[in-house]
Amino acid sequence: QVQLVESGGGLVQPGGSLRLSCLASGSIFSITTMGWYRQAPGKERELVARISSLDSTNYADSVKGRFTISRPGAKNTVALQMNSLKPEDTAVYYCNAILHGMNYWGKGTLVTVSS
Repeated sequence: QVQLVESGGGLVQPGGSLRLSCLASGSIFSITTMGWYRQAPGKERELVARISSLDSTNYADSVKGRFTISRPGAKNTVALQMNSLKPEDTAVYYCNAILHGMNYWGKGTLVTVSS
């Protein structure tokens, strides 16, 4: 099993930046893919970005060119650098890890983009 803990959310003005981090513990060496999803009020959870164990990345069209996902340093961390934030990026952001075909989720961190 894997436990995921997110950090780095908060309030930021439009055009600003935030960096989210996720720390995994447990069976981290069996993780294949880590990623970030988000859920805005009244909407379904959606993929933001994901990165494989071979550092292959995928991004939602809405964040391409603004967000960057990485696995800095140790294999049990994943970060999301968010630049040029827009009000529509406001959501709870969830860290995700895939282990033996199963999805694991963090509790989420709130990102609010507002002036």
